Amino acid sequence: MNIKIKKSSAEPAYIQLYRAFVKDITAGVYPYGNKLPSKRIIAEETGVSLITVEHALMLLAEEGYVESRERSGVFVIYRAEDFLRGSNDTEEIIPVSSTQSHATGEFPFSIVAKTMRKVLLDRGEDILVKSPNHGCQELRNEISLYLARSRGLKINPSQLIIGSGAEYLYGLIVQLLGTEDTYAMEKPSYNKIREVYEAMGAKCDMLTMTSEGISSKELEKTEAKILHVTPFNSYPTGVTAGISKKKEYLSWAKKRKAVIIEDNYDSELTVSRKPEDPLYSLSKEENVIYLNTFSRTIAPSVRIGYMILPPRLEKLFNEKLGFYSCTVPIFEQYVLAELIKNGNFERHLNRMRRKRRDKTFEK
Repeated sequence: MNIKIKKSSAEPAYIQLYRAFVKDITAGVYPYGNKLPSKRIIAEETGVSLITVEHALMLLAEEGYVESRERSGVFVIYRAEDFLRGSNDTEEIIPVSSTQSHATGEFPFSIVAKTMRKVLLDRGEDILVKSPNHGCQELRNEISLYLARSRGLKINPSQLIIGSGAEYLYGLIVQLLGTEDTYAMEKPSYNKIREVYEAMGAKCDMLTMTSEGISSKELEKTEAKILHVTPFNSYPTGVTAGISKKKEYLSWAKKRKAVIIEDNYDSELTVSRKPEDPLYSLSKEENVIYLNTFSRTIAPSVRIGYMILPPRLEKLFNEKLGFYSCTVPIFEQYVLAELIKNGNFERHLNRMRRKRRDKTFEK
């Protein structure tokens, strides 16, 4: 092993170890099917604790690089050729889960009420002013800073479009991309995605979900040029796409000059200590539109969503749809901006993650 852990680095040792293994696995140092060194050997050779090694291996497993086999060890399951497997795809179709729930984020009402009062006092009559078309600058600034901290997404606030929930944003996307090309999406998936697209005149191709994500065979066969995916905890199957499947989606899009719509609903509430890598940050082609909302993390009544446009689509959006007024009242935007700015939003997410993590380990 040639992995060096920098004790002086601000980055935790388990993240350094995770990144080093990712680099080695993707470079072929540990090919598909190979067994990684034992936890004890890794700990001894890198000078870290067994707990640190376990955390790093857990992240590798969650991202789809490795899998742990009882009494056998940890084996590499990442392989570049899996990105487009074509006709040899033998993935097992998974059953739909009927136990998935759309529970609220349980955000403390007292904090929301206190923040509303603060905004009323601080902003005064500003809350009566019409919002800028793409959303108020304060909220777009805070979301961009939050995404940089939590997801490593470095974007300009001008790329953000604020709207009243995901369904409204789906409609804007169809108007932006048009209806000439087919829209492919997961089967099963959240029904309203297809309903909105079809209501806007788009043709949809439903691609079967497997235990890893969309079937590779069906992805290869579809004539679609637009792919709508929910890579994290897809509803209602609960499937989270690993790194191989994510890179398959990106490879498919690059090959076809297609656009991916990444619907990252529920991603903030992962039990992992390392947030999921969005397709948006993995793509180098400026071909991913990223969507998320606050209805899961705060409350269903908070009808605020946002999408990130890749730079190459930002100008087109402004030319075609820049005239649309923002559908979220300015007061609600100021309240959300304040919740993010003062840290209450991220503290709440951390509490929810710990609660989910505890429940997972209890099982």
